[in-house]
Amino acid sequence: MMRRATLHAVLLAACAAASSVDAADPARADALQDLYRQLADPANPDWRRIQSDILREWSLSGSPAMDLLLRRGREALERGDTRAAIEHLTALTDHAPEFAEGWNARATAYFMAGRFGPALADIRRTLQLNPNHFGALTGLGRIFEELGQDERAMAAYRAALAIHPHLDEVRAALERLERKSTGIDL
Repeated sequence: MMRRATLHAVLLAACAAASSVDAADPARADALQDLYRQLADPANPDWRRIQSDILREWSLSGSPAMDLLLRRGREALERGDTRAAIEHLTALTDHAPEFAEGWNARATAYFMAGRFGPALADIRRTLQLNPNHFGALTGLGRIFEELGQDERAMAAYRAALAIHPHLDEVRAALERLERKSTGIDL
């Protein structure tokens, strides 16, 4: 019991540190906006590096403890252990509620567990915190597609492509749904 209380106290302190190092840092926010601008250029041959830079930036909470929870959640997902992933990522969202990537990672875990309702709620929170999260928009499209809500799926895919036009799988999904909606089969 003492160990759990100690972990809780450490996480609360880390949460306070994480919330003070968020996107409110003007230099960090400006750099990220510049990366989004570069990524949105469909002719940019360096888009893979830019995407990598964005993903790396998204994964930084400002707290080593929160980054550890994110890493553990992702590792659990890689092992296919959605229950453990959801536990780690719930601890992360509880203690760092302004960290968008925690919500997005937990949405992925819920999706993989077939729990679309909670996944949609976490995607909503992710997009409130980071409207440029092309991964969350892609996930939103996949969920809507699974639910047979093709128009909503297409809108989510289009939004993702407006931010990141290099997502070939998203472009293919959008084209497939557009063909389906027009009744044209190529």
